[in-house]
Amino acid sequence: MASVSVVVEPDKLDPDSLRNMLETEGCGSVVSFVGLTRGVDQGVEVQRLEFDAWEEQLPSVLQSLCFDALERFSVKSIVMAHRTGSVEPQEPIVCIHVGSVHRAEGFEACSWLISELKNQAPLWKKEVRADGEVWKGGLG
Repeated sequence: MASVSVVVEPDKLDPDSLRNMLETEGCGSVVSFVGLTRGVDQGVEVQRLEFDAWEEQLPSVLQSLCFDALERFSVKSIVMAHRTGSVEPQEPIVCIHVGSVHRAEGFEACSWLISELKNQAPLWKKEVRADGEVWKGGLG
């Protein structure tokens, strides 16, 4: 049976705890992606990222992406989580775990999910840097 879990977290993401939420019965692989805040961007120190989200819509958009990926890639289980608020360098921003029968489908689904999250999720990112603040273009 396919399963999806979506988490929007204002405080801290724990990729290992999220991984434990993944349903792996019948799976031969788990593919994971964890995106971190970089401490330097284009040679400038990044102090933190600040994520603003359309809180009412974000979970349903992420869930819709997950269900789409289940169908497109025939994977078994997906856990997707994203931070909101302030995220320090080296802290996880986003975490995606995909359980699948075979690794190829898991990698495809995970790659597609992070790309679509950046295209569709109602999230906006401000980079607070040593030289000022910069809103990063686009969603995600």
